[in-house]
Amino acid sequence: MARDSAIEWTDHTFNPWWGCAAVSPACDHCYAEALAKRFGYRTWGAKAPRRFFGDAHWSEPLKWNAQAVKSGMRMRVFCASMADVFEKRVELDVHRERLWELIKDTPALDWLLLTKRPQLIAERLPCDWGAGYVNVWLGTTVENQMEATRRLPHLLGVPAAVHFVSAEPLLSGVDLRQWLDPRLGRRLGWVIAGGESGPRARPSDPSWFRDLRDQCLGSNVPFHFKQWGNWAPNADGQATRHSKAGAGRALDGRTWDQLPMVAALAQ
Repeated sequence: MARDSAIEWTDHTFNPWWGCAAVSPACDHCYAEALAKRFGYRTWGAKAPRRFFGDAHWSEPLKWNAQAVKSGMRMRVFCASMADVFEKRVELDVHRERLWELIKDTPALDWLLLTKRPQLIAERLPCDWGAGYVNVWLGTTVENQMEATRRLPHLLGVPAAVHFVSAEPLLSGVDLRQWLDPRLGRRLGWVIAGGESGPRARPSDPSWFRDLRDQCLGSNVPFHFKQWGNWAPNADGQATRHSKAGAGRALDGRTWDQLPMVAALAQ
């Protein structure tokens, strides 16, 4: 089945709305804000309006679910690349409710909900969440150690099929070992990492990615290296500026596309 997303770790991208507001250093050069402005939408900021969509847009995941059932292969849906599902705005509640119903109606899709506001997850979940919907993975962005320490207890405090981290853009070294420990009752089940891209991209030290990879390998947690961005190591191992395409996504001579194990579709 064809994918409709250029993001390496997902098959499809679905946005229940467009718009958000900055909350941490990872937001400083937000690609989604830049893209919205390029299309003429002023949807960023605490007081800016959000952009909403009609029924045709909301029906797309139903088609993806049917395709997944036909192929016998589960598909991943990143929700939302242009918003934050758990943003604290009352007018979003009706759209969140519609999203929960859509997720339940698409059991052949694994929904990846990534937020920078994990402290708000619990109060915005549907009343029937229980131990978590079996097709929802909850994730949070961790760009530095401070955000890891602040966000991960909130993320892991909520039940989900998979808990994951997006360490992109990675802005410092991060030690996740206390949240990767297999002795934990609830731990991270996946780590995505990547450097920043764009004209103002901040450099990442190559050792930060190697260290995260090794932490995951040591705890038997899947690791996905998404990209170097616009900074990649030269022959001496130092980060130097490249085009995003030129920098690529190989880490120590190979790509890292590991994924959590999920149940296959019933035949």
